[in-house]
Formats: sequence, C-alpha cells, structure tokens
Amino acid sequence: MIIYSVTISVEESIESEWKEWMQKTHIPQVLNTGKFISCRFSKLISHKEEGHQNYSAQYSCHSPEELEDYKENFSKNLQQDLLEKFADKIQTFRTELEIIEDFYSSLS
Repeated sequence: MIIYSVTISVEESIESEWKEWMQKTHIPQVLNTGKFISCRFSKLISHKEEGHQNYSAQYSCHSPEELEDYKENFSKNLQQDLLEKFADKIQTFRTELEIIEDFYSSLS
C-alpha cells in the first residue's frame, strides 16, 4: 500500500473557500481518476504558522505503479487547477510513503 501525502499551507483569508473546494471538487476529482482507494483529509493542529492553517490530504493506492500512472497522466492538470484558483495563497509539499505494517491498540 502506498500513501501519497500532500501537505498544504493555506492563508487564513481563503481557508473556508479553499477547504470547501478541496472537499467538494478537488479530492473527488483525484479519487475519480481511479488510481486511489481513499483520501484522509486532515487539519494539522501542531506547527501553526501566523496567518496560515495547515492541512494534509493523504491518498492511498495499491502500488507504486498506480501512483506513477496518476502522476504521469493526471496530476499536472489537477495541480494546475489548484494553482489557478488559489495561486500564491497556498504552498504544498508532497511525500510518498510505503506502508510496512499497521498496528492497532488492543485496548479500544
């Protein structure tokens, strides 16, 4: 399993508009490429920056090949939409993770 993690720093002046756009437009578009199983969309509650909020969108897929296919055939257009809409009001940082093993508490 692979996680494609996108961390986004968003200016507070556009936070509500951007968040709604992510939830109703961008994330569904990414999932509709058929390359990802799910997305976990989170707000970071640590590492606060003055005037900004930080979010994370973590997309899960089955294989590195699926992620590469997404990056080669879909990501440029989807990222361009994001930049055209919010331009210099956001900054992104992308990482790719391979899940080795999931652990769960036996106390829950």
